[in-house]
Amino acid sequence: VQLQASGGGLVQAGGSLRLSCAASGRPFSSFTMAWFRQAPGKEREFVAAIIWSYGSTRYADSVKGRFTISRDNAKNTVYLQMNSLKPEDTAVYYCAARDGGIFYTRAPYGYWGQGTLVTVSS
Repeated sequence: VQLQASGGGLVQAGGSLRLSCAASGRPFSSFTMAWFRQAPGKEREFVAAIIWSYGSTRYADSVKGRFTISRDNAKNTVYLQMNSLKPEDTAVYYCAARDGGIFYTRAPYGYWGQGTLVTVSS
């Protein structure tokens, strides 16, 4: 399984970005795809996840109502639409995958993309 994350950048507070995670290597119908983020000096934390087959989603409280995770089956790509961005959203964002259900910690995810930096200026 290969995951390629993209879409990060510099944005002002209140702005929007859309991250993409292109997945390849095997069928993903049984997979959960997730986004985590890691700010400088902090632990990597769960942001959002989607069960590929059902489209069920889960979000961290800190992003609920502002971020939306989705997937495009035809493109084997997962997206994270981020609106109303805040300076505290600044982090390296990682996409992750696991064969099975949603977990909110990083350990159960066996596949990781390379990370994409999101910087939100105040």
